[in-house]
Amino acid sequence: MEIRNLYRPFELQFLEVSEYEAKERKNTFFEMVFVLEGKGIQIINDHRLPYSSDKLFLIFPQDTHSFEVIEKTKFFFIRFHDSYLKTQNSDWIQKLEFIFHNHNHLPGCILKTVTDKPLLRAMVEALIREEDSNFPQQQEVIKQILNTIITLAARNISLISPLALNQSNAEPSLDLLNYVHHNIYQPEELKATKMALKFNVSPTYISEYFKTKTGQSIQQYTIAYKVKLIETRLKFTNLQINEIVYEFGFSDASHLNRLFKKYTGLNPSDYKKQFKN
Repeated sequence: MEIRNLYRPFELQFLEVSEYEAKERKNTFFEMVFVLEGKGIQIINDHRLPYSSDKLFLIFPQDTHSFEVIEKTKFFFIRFHDSYLKTQNSDWIQKLEFIFHNHNHLPGCILKTVTDKPLLRAMVEALIREEDSNFPQQQEVIKQILNTIITLAARNISLISPLALNQSNAEPSLDLLNYVHHNIYQPEELKATKMALKFNVSPTYISEYFKTKTGQSIQQYTIAYKVKLIETRLKFTNLQINEIVYEFGFSDASHLNRLFKKYTGLNPSDYKKQFKN
């Protein structure tokens, strides 16, 4: 199996093919693929699904993937490395958390909002034009468009509901996991009493339902998810430990170290070093 590396923060490629080498690959970078024209099959981790124009696919590092082209296809590839993410601020990283932690790594278009499809197509076409131009501030414009595309992808992934309550018996449709993810930086919003009040159900019901569906209490899930986000910070940003302490509302670095080590077996500094190695 071919392993592909990326030796710069990001890379753009337009590719028009009548056939695509059906060869499994693994990347060491993130890859987004937009289909401008054509039909075929997308394969990710042995799952197969048809593709057509105006589809956007997300391929994670270590996903095995390939395409089978049925009709001549115009692909546009956006590849970016973790080093590119490290150039962004923490607010932008927060917007990407759905990409890092909620994508199911299955084939299929991640665009769930119909109005986003023409918008994304226009931005991809703008990237193609900008790549061919010699206008001033070309790279700055490209980065702005690229960041918008990544943010749109994150928004659409956030609309893929990982957990919803059963709508039978007039129960309200609640997306509990999405609610936790959206409010991870507002701990007061994640108390069972506050969630129950918001969704007009009893605290006992919402707590029991959450544990039935996830195998964890709301508090256990919230802590575990927060640890995953901290892992993202350590992997993909240049934030210092004290900045992470402040962002996640820990009392001090010792509090963060104890919690992180309990879940990962390493303190944050050692985890960051291990990832770099």
